Amino acid sequence: MRFLDRTLERFGLVAQSPSWPPRRLSLALQGGGSFGAFTWGALERLLDEPEISFDAISGVSAGAVNAVLLASGQMEGGREAAKARLERFWKRMSRAAALTPSAAFANLPFGLMVRALSPYLFNPFNLNPLRQALIDEVDFARLRTRSPVKLLIGATRVRDGALRVFSTSEIGVDVVLASACLPLIHHTIEIDGEPYWDGGYAANPPLIPLVLASKAAQVLIVQVTPTSSERLPTTPRDIAKRLEQIQFNATLSAELEAIKYGMFVGATPKLRRLRIGRISAQEEFVGLADESAGNLGWEFLERLRASGRGAVKAWLDETPRAPGRAAAPPGIAPE
Repeated sequence: MRFLDRTLERFGLVAQSPSWPPRRLSLALQGGGSFGAFTWGALERLLDEPEISFDAISGVSAGAVNAVLLASGQMEGGREAAKARLERFWKRMSRAAALTPSAAFANLPFGLMVRALSPYLFNPFNLNPLRQALIDEVDFARLRTRSPVKLLIGATRVRDGALRVFSTSEIGVDVVLASACLPLIHHTIEIDGEPYWDGGYAANPPLIPLVLASKAAQVLIVQVTPTSSERLPTTPRDIAKRLEQIQFNATLSAELEAIKYGMFVGATPKLRRLRIGRISAQEEFVGLADESAGNLGWEFLERLRASGRGAVKAWLDETPRAPGRAAAPPGIAPE
């Protein structure tokens, strides 16, 4: 099922007669490595709609990167500048991919070298093209005070595994790098003496913080991590990939359950008018579950981008139905 609205309608969490397309929208952007190019395409298509404005965006990992690129581009030059910035960034990362230490080991059987060696050993100089790309593309000092959209960037605190959500006024390059820090590949990022890893371990993406921060009645989740697999994984590599997919979707499922049952304080009025939609990379890109999130080949990224654009077009073209029958959200078993 493409959308969550029908399920949430059963619990009184949506408005009865929403205007469509929504004039104001908040976004929850999942992380997922190169699969984030699907989100790039989705954002690009949303930017083509001049009547839609963005209120708040939450994201982790690649979702966090896309969020700050969108906000920075809009701040500097409006919608066209945002689209150009997103495209320039993804082209740059594709060109740089073959030169990174992690890429050098990506094709070894089962990622043996990357898993066996600490990144402090196979990447002693902490080479990370993402840092320089972000510095070149985003004026973080200006973004902290002039961002046209509220930003919520999630990272996982290593000490206790808790989610830390950084708001717009706190965001710098290290915050985004912390949100995208896979500990088997990257050196741990410290912020104010506290070590952080990829935000996807704690929330992928932060959904309840977004609902609490947003003034928009419509939230769109851009889900890039596959939720299902058609075949049983039997090799170490496939098992590890499937475990990661399950882990990175589990937090989203938990937050959807919390919203569904109204399990957080003081948000009842918002829940009554809230609509939550979802677009899924797996539903648009055939065979995504078998692809590598480390594949930054340009042809692959462009296919993901086109899929993201197509998913948003379908979402905009489908007028929400009146309350009635419902299906379970992804990752939540039907009752």
